Amino acid sequence: MNEVKFSIITPSFNQAGYIEHTIESVLSQEVDFTVEHIVIDGGSTDGTLDILGKYSGNLRYVSEPDHGMQEALNKGFALATGNIIGWLNSDDTYLPGALQKVAACFDQHPDCLWLFGNCRMVDENGREVRRWITGYKRRMSRKYSFERLLTENFISQPAVFIRHTALKVAGPVDEQLPTAMDYDLWLRLAKLGSPVYIDDDLACFRVHGQSISSMNYKAQFDEQYQIHARYDQNRWRLLKHYIKTRIIVFIYGMLATGKSLK
Repeated sequence: MNEVKFSIITPSFNQAGYIEHTIESVLSQEVDFTVEHIVIDGGSTDGTLDILGKYSGNLRYVSEPDHGMQEALNKGFALATGNIIGWLNSDDTYLPGALQKVAACFDQHPDCLWLFGNCRMVDENGREVRRWITGYKRRMSRKYSFERLLTENFISQPAVFIRHTALKVAGPVDEQLPTAMDYDLWLRLAKLGSPVYIDDDLACFRVHGQSISSMNYKAQFDEQYQIHARYDQNRWRLLKHYIKTRIIVFIYGMLATGKSLK
């Protein structure tokens, strides 16, 4: 695999409890290409900087006040020198062999602009949870179409990889979107070309009380609906999306109160 270089961007703020696992999951990848890991920290005060300093020889990091994850991501994207971009939050991890599988897929599909795979959900201690949600997303992913993506965001952000050239055309994440900036980016990328789907587990998304998806899930799904309306005014698809968001918000509410299986 000639001329392959990955840039993994990790926005971070006060994630000392998890970020070392994130870093180790990148460093432990067995690959035959270069991987640069760029951590953009928002000025953490909880010991995160001590951890970043410990790994300073293996990653590049910047720590300064910012306006949140969106600005941090765009800073990281601007610094990236690789031709394949990954976005891994500071509480998530890659699974062993993930990057090699992604590189092989891009090599096999030279016209592919972006791709995604499956993502496990884990708790604070790394134990897999909510497998039925993962299974549902897998089924939706196998039937990917732009129309399906318009009515529901079933793509898991830690398992997405983008050619740098495509990201430059699609543009940075929208810093005015507080919770669903990933979905907006997927739709912009999808308008450039359909992704390739890897039916394999590539990453783990950590579910915990301080994550955006746990704290602001109602706002997140409302924002996804509003983003859909930016790109599509078909009344049937918008209605379908609205109904789905109400069902999902209800389910997440049940999970939050412990009234359903986790």
